[in-house]
Amino acid sequence: MGERRARLSADARFPVAWPGVRVTTAAEARALDAEAVARGVPSRALMRVAGHAAASEITRRNAFNLARGVAVYAGPGNNGGDACVVAQALAAAGVAVSVRAVGDARTDDGAAERAEASRFGFPDPHGGEGIIVDGVLGIGARGAPTGEVAAAIAEIRARRAGGATIVALDVPSGLDADTGEGYGELSVEAHCTLAFGSCKRGLLVARARAGAVVVLDIGLGGPLALGVPLAEGRRVHAMLPAFAAAGHKGTRGKVLIVGGAPGMSGAVILAARASLAAGAGMVKVVAHAESLTAIQAAVPSALTAPWPRTDAEAGELMAWADACVIGPGLGVDGARALVTRLLTTRLVSATPTRVVLDADALNAFAFDVRELARVLSGHSALITPHPAEFARLTGTPLADVLATRFEAGRDLARVLGCAVLFKGVPTIVSSASGGVAISATGTPALSTGGSGDVLSGIAGTLLTQLDDAANAGVLAAWLHGRAAEVAQGPRSPRAITLDDVVVALPSLWDEAPETPRSGVLTELPAVRER
Repeated sequence: MGERRARLSADARFPVAWPGVRVTTAAEARALDAEAVARGVPSRALMRVAGHAAASEITRRNAFNLARGVAVYAGPGNNGGDACVVAQALAAAGVAVSVRAVGDARTDDGAAERAEASRFGFPDPHGGEGIIVDGVLGIGARGAPTGEVAAAIAEIRARRAGGATIVALDVPSGLDADTGEGYGELSVEAHCTLAFGSCKRGLLVARARAGAVVVLDIGLGGPLALGVPLAEGRRVHAMLPAFAAAGHKGTRGKVLIVGGAPGMSGAVILAARASLAAGAGMVKVVAHAESLTAIQAAVPSALTAPWPRTDAEAGELMAWADACVIGPGLGVDGARALVTRLLTTRLVSATPTRVVLDADALNAFAFDVRELARVLSGHSALITPHPAEFARLTGTPLADVLATRFEAGRDLARVLGCAVLFKGVPTIVSSASGGVAISATGTPALSTGGSGDVLSGIAGTLLTQLDDAANAGVLAAWLHGRAAEVAQGPRSPRAITLDDVVVALPSLWDEAPETPRSGVLTELPAVRER
């Protein structure tokens, strides 16, 4: 036990643990391009690679719609240059292509590709094309579109309403690449967005407007040190711990789940079911005495115990567990005292503990980050706030929390000395050492009460089997979202319950993650909202 506990201080930075596709700001994406150019790749060559890769993906995804032709809208910047390359590549493949040049070209590479495209004599769009390529605005656009650009966006929106398939290049026009904010009817809503080299932050925030997101390899080359890593199925499965042939229930991990105030037993029931479905060897639920009968009936394979009344009882419970999940349905009355007793009693504080804090265990420390840091000191901890809980904990206005979602968790993780899983679209996990990783799995089926309890149960199990709380958080977030995707399948999200999500979890362990196709770094499915 002592040797296992001693390893808990290790905290691998995500850029090492999670290589692969990067999520970037617009500035970081431009810097990646600049690094490639500095290594000797001509900027126009990058543009041509991007355009040809996009054209190839368009033909692959829309083979049955090509007969109606493709209308390409090429804006004044480099995004318009990419669009002109797409038009040339599609025409060379025998596709009927029309082109609308929007505004005067403002970059050298864009102007060169627009001039090259003009040699094809492309006609103007006639309105009946089956596919619309949106290359009007790129990642550098700021502010509400006006003039010719606004008119082009309105035309693209009208084509979508008429049944055309909209494919955006890098980002949908009118969408802020960093924040995901749009301008209502002055923004394009795409069925698919083809991102070049990296996934822009705004695409993950505005999944509904981006549609399916395909990140194309445009030959940036070298290690992509900028941005933060995006969790992918093949890496998640590679990091899942194996079960030894000679293992037993103790080696699979013992998870203690604390919560279940009167009237809220459902929260710990969901957490316990999820913990077992994620592979826990044993689960013990510690709840208010009034909730124990319901818990025993709902999860007969779980052990139960009442909330501890003394330090000795708390120490005995914590000594039993390999990881402890505190918060599901805990309630607010006495929550702070109970959390503090479990984590700081002398019998516990002598040996670091793996712990997940969620829901009311966080609300109990509203506006008192310093005290929470004291309570968590010495433990390998993961906290899992949603935006409102984050705002209450830190005393920050909710709007400010959402506006800084990609940085806020990292800053809090450093203050608390623990990992922070900031729930939302996307989910952002930060380590105490400053690393950040992102999970973009999930569906609107998870936007219901109890979803966080399922997540915390999964995280508790993974925390028993991994030495790093942040990596356990990334795996839990990805698996939680992926289970929702599997549970929903082709159905509406309104038809899916959290029980369906828990039932889907076991199927993930045998799932064979797809290897990206040649030329594609990763692909995210469109999110069904209805």
